[in-house]
Amino acid sequence: MSPDQARRRPPTAQQFVLGELRRAITTGRLRPGAPIRQDALAEELQVSRVPLREALKTLQGEGLVTYEAHRGYFVETLSLDDLREVYRIRELLEEEAVRRAVSRLTDADLARLEAAQDDVERAAAAGDVPAMATANRAFHMTLFDCAGMPRLARLIRTLWDSTDAYRSMYYGDAGNRERVIKEHRATLDALRRRSADDAVATLDVHRAHAVAALAPLLDT
Repeated sequence: MSPDQARRRPPTAQQFVLGELRRAITTGRLRPGAPIRQDALAEELQVSRVPLREALKTLQGEGLVTYEAHRGYFVETLSLDDLREVYRIRELLEEEAVRRAVSRLTDADLARLEAAQDDVERAAAAGDVPAMATANRAFHMTLFDCAGMPRLARLIRTLWDSTDAYRSMYYGDAGNRERVIKEHRATLDALRRRSADDAVATLDVHRAHAVAALAPLLDT
């Protein structure tokens, strides 16, 4: 177990394993279609097979892994139709979250968003894809949390989880990283002006660019 894993370890073994597996999948360390090698993971995380199996069942329910008889668990892969469906549902939910967030936005909220964007830009400049994926997610979730609708935010997070591994691939291209930075800056500008319409429109374009770039990576 790494020092970072030790620091992150929550009260129960199952919660710890669940968090580590989800992180490995959403950051792209475990790629779509990759087998989940339970013996190796149990040894790496220093846990028994029991919490690992329970965590995998939870992830299967979330759509992050799939089980094949006689073969075991694999990281879920998406079809292009799956991706489009996820992003369409996100569009509907995130518009509500953004509009509610804009109506409640404080200067302190904007400062947190700007700090998150600084992290995105530093990671992009360094070409650090995992760090950029983490920072990008923090930027968006900070905005959604400003809506004050925790159930809505949880639903959006689940949808993000199902495509985060692909998003990490998207950031591997320098042009895509630059595009993300520009779109985030435009979103921040709209938020500073308290323009919900402009923020929603900018984020719609942001998602559309991601779908267009991710589509060739998916099975059709």
